[in-house]
Amino acid sequence: MNSKPQQRAEIAIEFCGLNFSSPLVLLSGCVGFGEEYTRVEGFSNRDVGAVCLKGTTLAPRLGNPAHRLAEAPAGMLNAIGLQNPGASAVVDQYLTQLDFGETRFIANVSGSTVDEYETVTRIFDDSPIDAIEINISCPNVKEGGVQFGNDPEMSAQVVAACRRATSKPLITKLSPNQTDIAENARRCIEAGTDAFAVINTLMGMAVNIETQKPVIGNNQGGLSGPAIKPIALLKVHQVYQVAKHHDIPIIGQGGIMNANDAIEFMLVGASAVGIGTALFYDPLVCSGINQGIVDYLALHDYASIGEIVGSLVLN
Repeated sequence: MNSKPQQRAEIAIEFCGLNFSSPLVLLSGCVGFGEEYTRVEGFSNRDVGAVCLKGTTLAPRLGNPAHRLAEAPAGMLNAIGLQNPGASAVVDQYLTQLDFGETRFIANVSGSTVDEYETVTRIFDDSPIDAIEINISCPNVKEGGVQFGNDPEMSAQVVAACRRATSKPLITKLSPNQTDIAENARRCIEAGTDAFAVINTLMGMAVNIETQKPVIGNNQGGLSGPAIKPIALLKVHQVYQVAKHHDIPIIGQGGIMNANDAIEFMLVGASAVGIGTALFYDPLVCSGINQGIVDYLALHDYASIGEIVGSLVLN
């Protein structure tokens, strides 16, 4: 594997044994299978620590009916429905086009059964992918993800199955739509997860008052963007209280639009931060976020991001 370009030491991190040139992770579903973002003029892989590929299932999926996106106050709703060409096609057709010397690439695995999660994970295990994210919390499909992600026992079963299928780092994406996210995290750690992504989108709805129907073809979708940031911060904080005792890192995500947002997530326990909806506002937002983090570290005389992770002082 090719060596990566040198990045500013202040924001380079190690995540599950992988070197990230920055703490920024482009979230699944926002940049296709990695090739979409690199076509944006002015894009630099130096600004991105890792890219999560689009959610992938065993068989191809056409996804949900239109409409799949809708604006919401301070965010957006999406219900793509895991449209993808299937795991084998992603490995054979898309991964071969990616430059693994530029950044880290993380597969996003979904399924409607535990066996499907295990099979898809095994397919990616036999590929150059750097890590595997387990999507047990997708709110815009009608089977699989939501049920798994909201039940700690089912979550643990999925993680354990995927753990059997790979030695690559496993990142479990946790749902905010559950009673006790900390208990779910504890069970996933026992089952073998290496890291968490916190949180996935919240379930939401938009209504057209003229047609008197839901705007989204799937009736409901995942709410992302600044509207969910306070919830995401609390969930990261709660998961961190469990994860810190096991040295399990967290990708904090949910409404991060600027450096201040990213730093808040680090203070409550995130080692890395996910950028998603912000890319729809500004495809080149990552550079500014990185610079803001560098400036904050310098201003407060910190040598690295690790010094502020989980340093929140409670009242």
